[in-house]
Parts: sequence; C-alpha cells; structure tokens
Amino acid sequence: MVHNPTRYTSGQAPPNLLEPPGGLTEEMRAVAVGARRRAVRDGDRDVDTAHLLHSLVESDPAVREAFGDGPRLARVLGYLVQRSIGYGLRWQGAQERPGVLPAPRYAADGWSPSAAEALARAARGAVLRGASRAGGLDLLAALMADPGCRAVEVLERSGVDAAWLAARTADRLAGADRPR
Repeated sequence: MVHNPTRYTSGQAPPNLLEPPGGLTEEMRAVAVGARRRAVRDGDRDVDTAHLLHSLVESDPAVREAFGDGPRLARVLGYLVQRSIGYGLRWQGAQERPGVLPAPRYAADGWSPSAAEALARAARGAVLRGASRAGGLDLLAALMADPGCRAVEVLERSGVDAAWLAARTADRLAGADRPR
C-alpha cells in the first residue's frame, strides 16, 4: 500500500482550512461548511466541487427540483455516497485539478482551485442578476459552468446531462428574477 500524504483521518482537519468566502446566503455558507466537513470525514485534503455538489443537493430543495422528475437525483446521490465511502472512484483522496475554466490565481487553503472559483463565481453571478448574495441555484450554475470539474464528472457518470441541468438551472434563476 502506498502512503498518500494528502489524506487525513476523520479526526484531523486539514491545515489552514478557511471559512467559505463572503457573498453567500447563510444557507450557502452552511452548504460550504457541510462540504468542508464531508471532505474531512472522507479523508480528503481539500474541499472539491463534488463535495460542494453533495452538500448542495442534500440541503437545497430548489437544487433538488432542478433535477426534475425521475431517477436523476437518486442516481447522483447514490454516486456521491459511493464516492464518500471510497468505492471505486479513481480520484478519492487526490486533489482536484483546475477544470476547463481558469482557476483563480490563488485558492484558499483547504479548497480546490475549482471549488474556490465555483463559490466566487456563484457570488458574482448573484450580483450580476441583482441579488445581494448567492443561493443554491447560483452555486449549481457555477458548478455547471466548468465542464472539467469533478461535480460535472459526477453528473455525467450518473447519467445526468450537465448541459441539460445547466439550462434548467439558468431558467430557474431567470424565473427568480421575474416580478411575481
């Protein structure tokens, strides 16, 4: 067995793990903190976009609704649970590399560059649509914007078309901006 220096036992926290960035609703800060706890529990050095996706679909009803009717959400959650117990996934314990989109010049310690960028992109997206803080759909849209990140890989391996989910998320975000 090869020793992997990036893994931690569930009782150890990765060093210098910072709080999630500003610009998020309390609910989304809770998602980020939940993702951080999941990474520590899974023995991963950094929170990655799959950790964010897992925490997000577990805690946000609007995000779950974006998956629509049928087995899509169940397949995604099943895959994420398998990942969390270390069953058959090649990137368990390995650091997430930047996806297709440019990663920030720096990422907070304890966050993969793609995860840090997704959180920042969610906050920017919320501001661009006139909201003061990012919510769950903003974060889902930010995750879908990087087709090379682990969250998108999880969706694709679960049989969910990430482009389809991105379009549904964008429609829901546009609907949130319409006057009622």
